[in-house]
Amino acid sequence: MKTEYEFRPKILGFLCNWCCYAGADLCGISRFQYPPYIKVIRLMCSGRVDPLFIFRSFLNGMDGVFIGGCWPGECHYSTEGNYDALTKKYIYKKLLAHIGINPDRLRLEWVSASEGIRFAEVMNSFSKQLIDMGPIGKAEGLADEELKSRLQVASSLVPYLKLVEREKIRVRFQTEKEYEEYFNGEKFTKLFDEMIAKNVTTGLLLALLRKRDSSIDEIAQSLAVDRSVAIQQLQASVRQGFVHFDEAHNRYGVAN
Repeated sequence: MKTEYEFRPKILGFLCNWCCYAGADLCGISRFQYPPYIKVIRLMCSGRVDPLFIFRSFLNGMDGVFIGGCWPGECHYSTEGNYDALTKKYIYKKLLAHIGINPDRLRLEWVSASEGIRFAEVMNSFSKQLIDMGPIGKAEGLADEELKSRLQVASSLVPYLKLVEREKIRVRFQTEKEYEEYFNGEKFTKLFDEMIAKNVTTGLLLALLRKRDSSIDEIAQSLAVDRSVAIQQLQASVRQGFVHFDEAHNRYGVAN
């Protein structure tokens, strides 16, 4: 007798030692129920979650990545690491969307040491959200190889992305609302498009052309961008010597 497959999302959580991890511990002691397939890693601060951790988690098959920290204003470090985590959330959710992965697979929440029940509620909510989405890649319409390629491109650019974050994007506000307004505003969108999106799209373009020579229309379709954007990326890559154009076959390929 066949039984219907029940999707159980793989979730990896990075928890602040002082608050969220203690909240998770209290959750267990209090026997509050949450899905058993959530694995956690304890860090001293949510601000120490390196973006490479996020992409490697997805590359290793995680359907969702959770970051748990102290409530704003309650960070145990003078650097207010949880605000750094908040900045990363906005940047890397936007980047996930840019490479075709549902940004809601990355989630940041605040949980204090006394909020065991909140930890259970958040984990149950995130698990249900991921179940509704489905497995990573398949839900986005990406084959395993394409999913891996896109995540590898994003991972390879992490050193550059961290530099951009530190030199151009890092901000410090007093409230979460101010962070939300800034990262959903025109200034950040312009910075992201000019300094991050173009480089990521170039990386995706080169990854595609390493597999096979392609026409402009094939490139635009594969990268899910307008034809004009594909042309701009190709022209820039040709000028930089990364890509060559085969006039005989009207196709582009990686330069030797």
